[in-house]
Amino acid sequence: MKIKYIACLLGLVFLGSCDDFLEEEPLSELSSDQFFSEPDQAFSAVNSLYRNGAPQMTDGGVYSGTPLMLGAYMSGFFTNEYAGQELHVSNTQQLTLNGDNIGTYLQDRWRELYLGISRANNAIKYIPETPELTDAQRNQLLAEAKFFRAFSYYYLVRWFGPVPLTTEPYESLENLYLERSPIADIYALIEADLTEALNQGNLPTTNMVDNGKRITAGAVATLLADVYLTMSGNPLNADRYADAATLAQDIINGEYGSYALVQHDEVDGAVDLENSAYNKLRKGDASATEDIYIKEYDPEIGTAVYARYSYPVALASEVLYDITNGAYQPSDQFLDFYDSAMDLRAQERQFFHSTYIPTGQTFETAPFFWHDDTAIFETARSGKDFAVYTYSDVLLIAAEAIAMSSGVNADAVDYLAQVRGRAYWNTDATTITSELSGMGATAFVEEVWKERHRELVFEFRNWFDIVRTGKFPVSNTPGSITFVDAVGHTTENGKQIESKHMLLPLPGPELQRNPSLGSDNNGY
Repeated sequence: MKIKYIACLLGLVFLGSCDDFLEEEPLSELSSDQFFSEPDQAFSAVNSLYRNGAPQMTDGGVYSGTPLMLGAYMSGFFTNEYAGQELHVSNTQQLTLNGDNIGTYLQDRWRELYLGISRANNAIKYIPETPELTDAQRNQLLAEAKFFRAFSYYYLVRWFGPVPLTTEPYESLENLYLERSPIADIYALIEADLTEALNQGNLPTTNMVDNGKRITAGAVATLLADVYLTMSGNPLNADRYADAATLAQDIINGEYGSYALVQHDEVDGAVDLENSAYNKLRKGDASATEDIYIKEYDPEIGTAVYARYSYPVALASEVLYDITNGAYQPSDQFLDFYDSAMDLRAQERQFFHSTYIPTGQTFETAPFFWHDDTAIFETARSGKDFAVYTYSDVLLIAAEAIAMSSGVNADAVDYLAQVRGRAYWNTDATTITSELSGMGATAFVEEVWKERHRELVFEFRNWFDIVRTGKFPVSNTPGSITFVDAVGHTTENGKQIESKHMLLPLPGPELQRNPSLGSDNNGY
């Protein structure tokens, strides 16, 4: 069953409306044992997780951007035309954010993530008791619920550090006000959930496109590999590089499905720019080979806002949407990360664009990768799925993790060269491989970081990588990147990054609601 046609059924706590997706008996009127009384109800409980909690971090409004853009604003590399009215944007860009001036915005994210966790807890507790489920169905549903619980905690711990940890659904007024748990404890649960989902869930080893857009073993393995990479850096510094390398290589070697980078089409031996790999990914809904975990959208039910971000406000009169917004406009320094002559991603109408072709009107650079031709010019409703994790991500995780745990070997070089080779479309592959092969581990890892900033720009890895590595990318000449200490660096907005900025402030409303949280969060 495709998730886009599933009602937004909720768990048994913090229940809200499901708009008009489907009419269902209100679950708030059912007790837990009544709700989990047949297989369809267990599936409904898990299906709701595909739209709530962690998946909501890629949702947003035309003016506000999406929650995952917050780090991009903090870095100074991206701006939003509506920063003047969207205080969470202006305060993060200026590094003046605190739990009060963007408290409501942060509170919404906190609530969404914990609501997803609560629903997952509910499913994990009661699915084993649901009658008539087969063992295969029970294992699958538990694996999916654990995936989404882990993913929600993963966002919380990276954004806020120590946060309350709960694995039980709220079914009474007892223990409502939990203290924050150490970061290590949060990651321990994340690892346990994902490991159990991977090893015990019997999830299919195929891609999400061919699995009805449901979670696969590859999606779980990719998230866990990313978690291991993050655990190895700040603030935990747990050195799980070997685990990240092993898991990422298992994905690459096909243990969890068959994945590969989409390649360019060619005409007369040259890349067909209209049908480059990046344009093929842009024009398609979701790639069965490259997109490992996707957030599903549907033009009639739950629409994607990203098409609106592909033009600034000034171009709204030229498209079918009533309003567009440059909510993710890259700065000049970020664009300088790309070699404008060698890197295909830097060419017009590949990753970005700045010219409206019908009239020749130019504008501030905006994402072309999110340009949905049908939505922009015909329907004003985009149903294009959003890629949260891609095969590029896996290749880059593997390259860095191998170099950090085993040194720069042929596999690490090959994985990085695959990503760079697709981008440097006029450079001979052997040249790229030769340049990378002679590097020491430190220099090689920095090359991986460079490609993560360039390649994963639309997966919003930018700020998470700055925090994880403690290093800020700087371009002094187009196409080159050097790394400096993040703390103490002055952004393009003229604001100095402080150690406290490695986390977000706790939401002021939540601090007032839950006195057990304390008052301090990393110096805010």
